[in-house]
Amino acid sequence: MSMLPNSQEARDVAYQLHSYTNARAHQQAGPLVIERGEGPYVFDASGKRYFEAMAGLWSVGLGFNEKRLVEAAHKQMLALPFYHTFSAKSHGPSIDLAEKLVALAPVTMSKVFFTNSGSEANDTVLKLIAYRSNSLGQPQRKKIISRMRAYHGVTIASASLTGLPNNHRSFDLPLPNILHTGSPHFYKDGAPGESEEAFATRRAEELDALIQKEGPDTIAAFFGEPVMGAGGVVVPPATYWEKIQAVLKKYDILLVADEVICGFGRTGKMFGCETYGIKPDVMVVSKQITSSYFPLSAIILNDRMFEPIADESNKIGVLGHGFTAGGHPVGSAIALENLKIIEERGLVAHAAELGGYMQGKLRELTSHPLVGEVRGVGMIAAIELVLDKGRKTAASTPGAVGGIASRMLQERGVISRNMLDAIAICPPLIVTKAQIDELIAAITGVLNDMKPEVAKLTPA
Repeated sequence: MSMLPNSQEARDVAYQLHSYTNARAHQQAGPLVIERGEGPYVFDASGKRYFEAMAGLWSVGLGFNEKRLVEAAHKQMLALPFYHTFSAKSHGPSIDLAEKLVALAPVTMSKVFFTNSGSEANDTVLKLIAYRSNSLGQPQRKKIISRMRAYHGVTIASASLTGLPNNHRSFDLPLPNILHTGSPHFYKDGAPGESEEAFATRRAEELDALIQKEGPDTIAAFFGEPVMGAGGVVVPPATYWEKIQAVLKKYDILLVADEVICGFGRTGKMFGCETYGIKPDVMVVSKQITSSYFPLSAIILNDRMFEPIADESNKIGVLGHGFTAGGHPVGSAIALENLKIIEERGLVAHAAELGGYMQGKLRELTSHPLVGEVRGVGMIAAIELVLDKGRKTAASTPGAVGGIASRMLQERGVISRNMLDAIAICPPLIVTKAQIDELIAAITGVLNDMKPEVAKLTPA
């Protein structure tokens, strides 16, 4: 990229450190500056249009110019632009949203605690779990089990839960007492000749063995995304969640469902827990709760979680935790309007119907020599790119094939994201069949066009 002096690109390079970016490479290449949005599309500073196949960051359900969300924010700004929920203070939007989330939850829940991001929410859950264990007179019960390839955020505790190497490397993570069991990715981790159900059984047995090794009375909770997002859109095999939950029930271990990506329609149900028959004690939601028009997240907890926490706060005299903007009135007002629109327009059913169409069209690509696997559910999917279908391997440099695909898609006007060599697809819930067809055509074109470039790579 040629950057003119004092251009937006040059000033970005001069002044901003970016998330999930190679800072040195960024100094040379510069940013893609997005200036406006319209439906599922965004436009850069030159006016070029891009189909946002990632819904921003798995998060913009209603597209990029929903006027009703803007109006809800404006109306609330005029009435009460800020107030907090510390020291028994409250306000109407947070009360209404808490009530709405408890009503929407797929299992019986009791209370909602508001935070600003999925990472903060998962950090908070870890703190509340420790608080609860101390309240119950179980100070040894502090270990948490997550999974390899999980993504639960990037703050210190949630990054420890995350099971991706680059979220740990050079950050001195994970923290102690965070354990990781195997990923539910059958394509990558299934043994030769093993059925999906046998694989699910093996993963449950491995979890049981880990609990036994560590001591059941030391394990407080298990964290899991219904469908793993940033770890590669890993869809659990049949019976996986049923068997995992049986192990947790056997040892009286809390189940925390991270619905940050799956929640509010992404899987074709309101929550991923409904799609997979998960009965959590705690649900963490964010992203699509406001279509990311405002930072907001929420922890929805049942009485099994809440009651000991309430007892401990009474014993100490306070629950010494909270965030200035937790339950922000503007964010809460946007979330309420966002959920109202999702329900009014039948977008959960739309995600199920159109998601089924999208999944079918994507699976037609599995015969392509560069496609190892297509996986997904509802309006979320991934295409696993390989150089050797039999060995299920790509290039010797992980992410090299996926990086080429992601770059070429962007050149064609499609913003996606490669998670190593998997290309993620997660469009806004409002997309049309015609727009899905355009997306599939762009992906098909890139798969064909990238063949000469990937032929130069060294196979793994």
